[in-house]
Amino acid sequence: MDEKLIKTYVPMTETAFYILLSLTQPRHGYAITDNVKKMTKNRIVLGPGTIYGSLSKMKKDQLVEIIQEEKNRKIYQITELGKQVLAMEKSRIEELYTNSREASPYDEEGI
Repeated sequence: MDEKLIKTYVPMTETAFYILLSLTQPRHGYAITDNVKKMTKNRIVLGPGTIYGSLSKMKKDQLVEIIQEEKNRKIYQITELGKQVLAMEKSRIEELYTNSREASPYDEEGI
């Protein structure tokens, strides 16, 4: 995997993370936005500029691909490269969580 690509996406923004996570199933832009809202309980609401700007960059970087076009909708899906980058980010997040738990003498409620 290209080192420059890794440095671009790891660590990943929450926006990029949730877009790639949403695209483990084929979705169009609005469906991605809706899925992110549901996963984050409305904490993250992606606007059209954010979602389509991110998708355009991710497509250029070959993390996502268009698998179908219906009328004015493009259906996107994560690529194998995108899955690798997402897995790297998940591993990084798991390490953060594990280290924070081990370093703290408090339980979750005591932090």
